[in-house]
Amino acid sequence: MTGGPVHGTWEPGPAARWEDAFLSGNGHHGALVFGDPNTDRVIVTHHSLVRPDGDDEHRRPPRLAAGLPALQDRLLAGDTTAAEGFTDGRPLHWVRPFHPAFQLRLNRPPGDTRAACRRSVDFTTGETTATCSTWTSRVFVSRADDVVVQRVTAPHLTLDLSLDPRLPGAPAGLGVGHGAVLTPEGALLSLRARYPGSDLAYTGVTLVAVTGGTTKLVPPGVLVEGATEVLILTRVRRHTGELDVVTEGRALRDLPDGTSYEGLLDRHLALHRTAYDRVTLDLAADPAERALPGSALLERPRCTALLERLFAAGRYHLLSASGMLPPRLTGLWTGDWDTAWSGAFTTNANLNLQTASAATAALPEVTEAHAALVHGQLPHWRDNARAVFGTRGVVAPSHTDGESGHTYHFSREYPLHLWTAGADWLLKPLVDHDETRGGHDPRTTAALAEVALFYEDFLTRTDDDGRVLVVPSYSPENRPANASWGTVNAAMDLSAARHALLTAADRHPEHADRWRALADRLPPHRTNADGALAEWAWPGLADTYDHRHLSHLYGVWPLDEINPYDTPELARAAHRALELRGAENDSAHGHLHHALIAARLGDGDRVAHALGQVLDGDFFHASLMSAHYPHRDVYNADAAHALPAVLLEMLVQSTPDRLVLLPALPENCREGRLTGTRTRFGAELDLSWTADGTVTAVLRPDRTHRIELRTPSGAEPLDLAAGEDRVISVKAR
Repeated sequence: MTGGPVHGTWEPGPAARWEDAFLSGNGHHGALVFGDPNTDRVIVTHHSLVRPDGDDEHRRPPRLAAGLPALQDRLLAGDTTAAEGFTDGRPLHWVRPFHPAFQLRLNRPPGDTRAACRRSVDFTTGETTATCSTWTSRVFVSRADDVVVQRVTAPHLTLDLSLDPRLPGAPAGLGVGHGAVLTPEGALLSLRARYPGSDLAYTGVTLVAVTGGTTKLVPPGVLVEGATEVLILTRVRRHTGELDVVTEGRALRDLPDGTSYEGLLDRHLALHRTAYDRVTLDLAADPAERALPGSALLERPRCTALLERLFAAGRYHLLSASGMLPPRLTGLWTGDWDTAWSGAFTTNANLNLQTASAATAALPEVTEAHAALVHGQLPHWRDNARAVFGTRGVVAPSHTDGESGHTYHFSREYPLHLWTAGADWLLKPLVDHDETRGGHDPRTTAALAEVALFYEDFLTRTDDDGRVLVVPSYSPENRPANASWGTVNAAMDLSAARHALLTAADRHPEHADRWRALADRLPPHRTNADGALAEWAWPGLADTYDHRHLSHLYGVWPLDEINPYDTPELARAAHRALELRGAENDSAHGHLHHALIAARLGDGDRVAHALGQVLDGDFFHASLMSAHYPHRDVYNADAAHALPAVLLEMLVQSTPDRLVLLPALPENCREGRLTGTRTRFGAELDLSWTADGTVTAVLRPDRTHRIELRTPSGAEPLDLAAGEDRVISVKAR
């Protein structure tokens, strides 16, 4: 292999649309950088910025528990529309929408329009750079100091700088106040925005440090003339009342290395680069294609250089969006107040798909952010369980703004309050993380017990054979062809209940016998007349195949309940269900969810086809952030963040007791090298494969264990000893 994959991307000119702006972030603050030498803009975002709606009462779960027994009676008696009346009559309420803070505007006198301009982003540093003639702008968001940092340099630099709240969709009633004072370094700017009808506000504070030249106030900002360098430090705070801008400015001034761009960058790199460099993927791409700008690569959707860059960009964006919270539907970024689906966390598919690579791609920072969301909302999850189902334990919502974990977004067509699998689905990444690192997080262990308690109280109805029933049951966001949305025994609900009870039993020996016995009483999956694993195990419910969600195959991915090695008949039924599944509205998350399941079932051709649907469908902006629909329609992070997980699953799969090498390698990835990936049995893994069929893996285990090794050559036991590297060489068939 010549050279190596590119850990960044570039474009030959500034971004014209915010969707094409290059991205930086530290999991708290985000920055969208346009890189325009004359009218540069940096849109600043923060995970905490969700717009209040002034109506706290509707953000409570519906109190429906008293009517649950009657609903169960009707559903079990064959009333296929009974669940449509299981509501408190409220209209559909979206969760509070995520929005941008403001844009930093840096305007210069027009320069030489003939000068070649270039902008780039370095994934290893999180730094965006724009250059044009003698002008250079660099931006990063510090993971060490939680600050947006920008440095602009040019001989005799003249620019006016202001904080501008005027972004698309900003409410007319937004109460905006500006502040600007001169300081010994240069100036301190502030922008306070109070939401209409609320005591909540957010304030941006920007410290401007000027080298050379003069600085004067030109409201609402400052004019810098004749400088050689301008350093700009920005933070956003969401608050009630008034923020002490002077104290915030002093905190920026007192940062370690606060007036040194290089010093601030070095502190950031100790955290960001360390995380980013843990895993790399080299697909032996053409060096000439590796050198292309991202927009040109996107016009070659089947080249391996594009896969390499999207893998690198996906890990970079996922890391950058994760900290205070995991990534939203838009990651950590938006340039518009009218974000689709509120820019929320959609937890019944999208969030887990975005974070699917966290454990294997060695990004515990992402898992910690996911854990912060989950554990921070457990009190609300308890409220959901009590209000809707009258049980102990926890029930997770399908939508959240990051603050409220209450279930209140539901309607007749989307009875999301009936979804009981969410807690297990959202805890699964935390269980994977524990297996990877070899220890139990006590917070996860405690939460698993609460899920088991819910099922103890909820699984009280039985069939004629004594099997417990999940009723009501819901398969996001689908319905049977011959019934309404609320039903009995959705496959996802069965898999989730079984997995939750057994996982909780493994961690709580004092309750293990009781919870395992309850899991054993759950009904098995059903295979329908088409030979496919049925989305509903209840007899008489007909499948609806053309749908973007693949909730019924939860047992295949991310669970290990159904696989080709231990449950071959169920795996064949799952594969048949995958063959019959349509793409419905071509949502990116549907295609990549399809690819993840196909990889688990060992179908490399189907993985390649699903990837091709996204790569051929014009889903990626020049920023290498993605869209929800083809032709770059609706800014959305699902494809960008989930694609690395697909590439990893086709190369390496692991459980606590098994390693599978190259289970679903597409034909166009004939050779390559993956370094640093983690396994769920506690080993770091480097994998290389060549066009002649040679496969070499180097395992670096941190615990002693016997696993089953599966390669293209077959299966065998493999003994691993902690601290002793193990080299595996096989021939692919």
